[in-house]
Amino acid sequence: MKIAILGGTGKEGMGIGYRWAKAGHQIIIGSRQESKALEASEKLQEMLGGKIKIEGKENLVAAIEAELLVLTVPFSAHRAMCEYIKPASQGKILIDVTVPLVPPKVTKVQMPPAGSATLEAKEILGENTSVVAAFQNISYEHLMEDGEVACDVLVTGDSKASREVVIKLIQEAGLVGLDAGPIENSVVIEGLTSVLIGINKQFGVHDAGIKITGIS
Repeated sequence: MKIAILGGTGKEGMGIGYRWAKAGHQIIIGSRQESKALEASEKLQEMLGGKIKIEGKENLVAAIEAELLVLTVPFSAHRAMCEYIKPASQGKILIDVTVPLVPPKVTKVQMPPAGSATLEAKEILGENTSVVAAFQNISYEHLMEDGEVACDVLVTGDSKASREVVIKLIQEAGLVGLDAGPIENSVVIEGLTSVLIGINKQFGVHDAGIKITGIS
């Protein structure tokens, strides 16, 4: 699958790109500046031994060319980015990784008027774009590990079919994806990020995550 990671020059975007490139997907790193996207794509190619070609393009160009979109921008840029890529998102799945963190109180859950960043994206992009929330509770450090990762990826979205597509992609990335229900449940997943940041600070770590127990 050809996947565009928009705002993909940050740590989370790079980690997701690394995982899916290793799994054989075609990755386009998107950025506001094409030069930064190219720099990030070259870095990923080096990490993967130069055997896998990863493209770097301006965000809208990347969104137009891809089959599936991943949004990994800071919340301060979220609304503007959704409006910018709206024409290129129609008929596609968009995975929203954004968390509505409001500095300096990033350990406090602070949701936008729409209810969550994912619901805001859905509100802007409309019915012809299927919006899914995922990867909010897994750290960059885990994404860049090659071994087994001891935390799960919760997935919510506006249709069961789109959630199934995303869960399959998560499994191909070597992770455990779990269907956490409809898009309205994204408020819980996004809110957990602030909780995990607080736990990281308490214990002096960077990679606290979540694991669902009691299932096989």
